[in-house]
Amino acid sequence: MQKPDYPIFLGSEIEQPEASQAFFHVIAAPFEASVSYGAGTALGPASIIEASDQLEQWDGKSKPCDLGIYTHPTVECGSKHSPLTSQQAVANIAEATRKVAKLGKMPVVLGGEHTVTWGVIQGLVEAGITDFGVVQIDAHADLREAYEGDIYSHASVMKRVVDMGIPLYQLGIRAFCEEEIDIREQHGVYFQDADELVPNNINQIQLPEDFPSKVFFTVDIDGLDPSVFPSTGTPVPGGLSWYQTLQLFESVAKQREIIGFDIMEFAPINGFHAYDFSAALLTYKLMGIVQRNLK
Repeated sequence: MQKPDYPIFLGSEIEQPEASQAFFHVIAAPFEASVSYGAGTALGPASIIEASDQLEQWDGKSKPCDLGIYTHPTVECGSKHSPLTSQQAVANIAEATRKVAKLGKMPVVLGGEHTVTWGVIQGLVEAGITDFGVVQIDAHADLREAYEGDIYSHASVMKRVVDMGIPLYQLGIRAFCEEEIDIREQHGVYFQDADELVPNNINQIQLPEDFPSKVFFTVDIDGLDPSVFPSTGTPVPGGLSWYQTLQLFESVAKQREIIGFDIMEFAPINGFHAYDFSAALLTYKLMGIVQRNLK
């Protein structure tokens, strides 16, 4: 295939395959509109893809790239000079995801603020995938009906998900309000919060028997402790460790079919490329876990 005119994930190590020949499809969605503290998530996807040039093909256990990694052109999400409404950006993300899912491939979505996940979920549903659940690693519950009057806020993305009737399991939450506690109860949201997971070093979960056989896994970078990733807009102390995060993801992959995952809310810090590399490595490590647990 002709080399694309844009950077690709792991581009220093692999060539861009034909889309039909790649299992993993990387979608960069640099949407940022409702961040409420630190900014910079719009720069996250490009920074992760650029840093992926420093990765090895061998992830320590296998070579995820053997399944093929196809990187899509960046999804149009608007900018300061060419703004889009949240609805327009979400629709563009949904369409990019829908196309990948219709090919029978796995979307690996790099955001952007967590609102991006709402577009991804819509895309999966539009592709005809309806019987799936969402597992979320995050510092925040993101279950508010609206935040600052915006139902498309990053703080409301999981409320949009459960409103569709999609089962949700939350991991590592440590910042939420009373409204979100009520919504958890109303929608039967499963959870193991950080105050249980972290002090007890819990690195495996057992999904409920009635949880769907397919899972989309969303990772908000702030779900990990700020000692690992200070590079996010709303860091909260007391988060998951690096290995704990990987092990929790793997415990889900061993029980269910992962149909896609995303990495959200990464806001690079200028001059601190270690965090860019870590985010790229996290992405690739999750690909490796998926590869080794394919059903």
